[in-house]
Amino acid sequence: MKNVRLFTPSLFLSLVHVCLVQANYAPYFFDNGARSTNGNMALLSLSEDTPVGTHVYTLNGTDPEGDPVTYDLTYEAGSRRYFSVDKNLGNVTLIEELDREKEDEVEVIVSISDGLSTVSEKVRILIMDANDESPEFINTPYIVEVPENTPSSSSIFKIEAIDKDTGSGGSITYFLQNIHSNKFTIDRHSGVLRIKTGVTLDYEKSRTHFVVVVAKDGGGKLRGDNKVFSATTTVTINVEDVQDTPPMFIGTPYYGYVYEDTLAGSEVLTVVALDGDRGKPNSIHYCIVNGSEGSFEISNTTGAISVIKSPNQLKKEVYELKVQASEVSQEGDISDYIFAMVTIRVVDLNNHPPTFYGENGPQNRFELTMYEHPPEGEILRGLKITVNDSDQGANAKFNLRLVGPGGIFRVVPQTVLNEAQVTIIVENSASIDYEKFKVLSFKLLAIEVNTPEKFSSTADIVIRLLDTNDNVPKFSSDYYIARIPENSPGGSNVVAVTATDPDSGLWGEIKYSIYGTGADLFLIHPSTGIIYTQPWAVLDAEVNSKYNFYVKAEDTDGKYSLAEVFITVLDVNDHSPEFNENIQEKTMIIGSPVKIEAIDQDAEEPNNIVDYSIMQADPANVFDIDQSTGEIKLKSYIRSLDIIHNITKNKDCIWSLVVQAKDRGSPSFSTTAVLKIDITEETLHKGPMAAFLMQTKDNPMKALGVLAGVMGIMVLITIMISTAMFWRNKRSNKIMPVRRIIKKRQIPPSRTFRMEWLKFKRHSNAAEKFVVEDDVKSLHNENSNNNIQVTPVPPMAPLPPPPPALASRSDAPGWRVPTVSGSLTPKHTINPPKKKGHGSTHNALVSELKMRFEKRNAAIGEPHI
Repeated sequence: MKNVRLFTPSLFLSLVHVCLVQANYAPYFFDNGARSTNGNMALLSLSEDTPVGTHVYTLNGTDPEGDPVTYDLTYEAGSRRYFSVDKNLGNVTLIEELDREKEDEVEVIVSISDGLSTVSEKVRILIMDANDESPEFINTPYIVEVPENTPSSSSIFKIEAIDKDTGSGGSITYFLQNIHSNKFTIDRHSGVLRIKTGVTLDYEKSRTHFVVVVAKDGGGKLRGDNKVFSATTTVTINVEDVQDTPPMFIGTPYYGYVYEDTLAGSEVLTVVALDGDRGKPNSIHYCIVNGSEGSFEISNTTGAISVIKSPNQLKKEVYELKVQASEVSQEGDISDYIFAMVTIRVVDLNNHPPTFYGENGPQNRFELTMYEHPPEGEILRGLKITVNDSDQGANAKFNLRLVGPGGIFRVVPQTVLNEAQVTIIVENSASIDYEKFKVLSFKLLAIEVNTPEKFSSTADIVIRLLDTNDNVPKFSSDYYIARIPENSPGGSNVVAVTATDPDSGLWGEIKYSIYGTGADLFLIHPSTGIIYTQPWAVLDAEVNSKYNFYVKAEDTDGKYSLAEVFITVLDVNDHSPEFNENIQEKTMIIGSPVKIEAIDQDAEEPNNIVDYSIMQADPANVFDIDQSTGEIKLKSYIRSLDIIHNITKNKDCIWSLVVQAKDRGSPSFSTTAVLKIDITEETLHKGPMAAFLMQTKDNPMKALGVLAGVMGIMVLITIMISTAMFWRNKRSNKIMPVRRIIKKRQIPPSRTFRMEWLKFKRHSNAAEKFVVEDDVKSLHNENSNNNIQVTPVPPMAPLPPPPPALASRSDAPGWRVPTVSGSLTPKHTINPPKKKGHGSTHNALVSELKMRFEKRNAAIGEPHI
């Protein structure tokens, strides 16, 4: 029992394992259709241009029990492996380049496994075409033989090309390169090559034609781009000759010579004729038509002409033979023919060289005197030269040429037979220049042409040149630039111009002259070309620093050239700085500078740059001046009149400065000016009235007119105020300061306080042109300000004011307080000083004067005279 119990569990496990094995199901692929990118790769198609390494598909399947599956690709034996697969993921990758033209489908065995069971399937992958093939011509090379008489528009050859691609990529069209320059056309679809309409072939003009044919496919996709491929080939078209051209002689004209020692039967010369149809030429038959007079014969086949008599039997010196050349066909028929003339001269032996002759016989030196630069083509008629060779025929034929400087003359004729008059013609007139050559020497050479002896002779030709005025004076420069200081005395040399004329004698002499608007102050020496100033000339750079005129170089024949002269007058420091006035008056507001200016009339820097400095000041150590601008301002620590009064006892705030203006020239010049400065507080210049007076400081009459208007307005305001105060005091019966002031006006005349009317004081500041002065005594102002607190003076009735008039310049202080009674008199008004707080508002001025009057009367009962 114990053994049974031990066996039972193991048996049970074995039975369970067998059952499980029997219950295992095989894995399978998903079949997702033809357009799916995953599954079992059935009906997969790939373009042949798919790049290697591309993920082309994903194998996808499952196991019924849910076990993990693996994938694999296998191939039949001998097949190329195009794909690889990721065993776990099923990703299929292209590993070998596809080529539809070699293999249009690939068989692959795909398998899926769950570890126990493996399922395999054979699938076919279709390879789709891409336009990756170019057209290819077949049966090349193309060589076509075409008779030259082939009619135009005839078909002469068919060209064929193939393209392994399918569809539009495999369709082919044909065309020719340079279609406009050749004589052929091609049918674009069939490839048939034809002669152009209206065009004929000519063997004699062109035996071979090369035609470049292009075959182009219809285009298609390749790696995403539309590609069109083409191929070219050359068709060689050989034109076959056809008998359509007559024969022709070559080497014409024909000349032959029979010498005195020539034997009968000797060959004189050979004529040659060829069939014009060079491709298949006919043989040529020669014969003498006439002119031989029984003295010469010709070979019918070779064209060799021979003399059949001895030279002493020949009756003529020259024979003209008419020779016929005829084509003989293979059948023996004569078709086309042509004629040529042959000249045969009977001559003796070559035993004489060429010889030159002058007017008096043989001569080997010829001289001529002539002017330079004769016209081109002119014949040197002074040379009488004849050349002769006493031999006959070819022995008397020789060439003439000049040996010496080339291109100047040419000799005519160049080839002579027996005898000729030698003519020398001008070929290059410019080279016949007296300034280059006084004498031209040449060798005239005569040398036989076709003789073995090559006899020759020479003659010297000497041409002596005479000068002509063929050159224009030429300056060494097209323009001259000179500089001269403005303080140069009259007659000073400025610059020397130079011109040359290579002509000789009087024609080479040069005379200089000048002209132009800028030449008035200058002269030129007619022979040396030295330009100098007029004896009376005074140069001034400030008036004119630039002069420009022309110089002329002229020879005795009137030929001339021009050059331009530019003269710069250099500035010299000959002007001192100048102030507009040597004594100037200016008003300075504390905190604002005043400016003094001097002008230096010199033309250039640094002569006209002015530096300013204070030479003398009273008091000293109060003012600073800007060296460059001439601005004068108070020292930085002076900010009020109180500080100035602590420096000096001068209480009227007017000081004099001696200002120097000095230029930077060498030597330097300077000028001084006295500047009187009236210093005022800043409050003086506020308000529209002050601004107006500043603007009219240089126009006193305008200021006077405005002043008259202001005075009228103030008189009216004063009357209104006085009337109002009078009625108020009368109603209240209260004695007011005004009433007491009115009573004070009854003081006897002996105590009358005289007041001088407004004076115009000339200052640089328009606000300082108006001052009020008192003849008896000015109110003393210890602090030089306008808020005076001093013992007041009892007012007196003012005298009627005289008409306003310009006062003479005065050194009195710019601010004097008039009597209060004068200020309050309804019939007269006094223009108050133009300082801030006293002239901007008329009502405020009257009120302030009234308050001062009341304070004075409260402090004292009697005025201080």
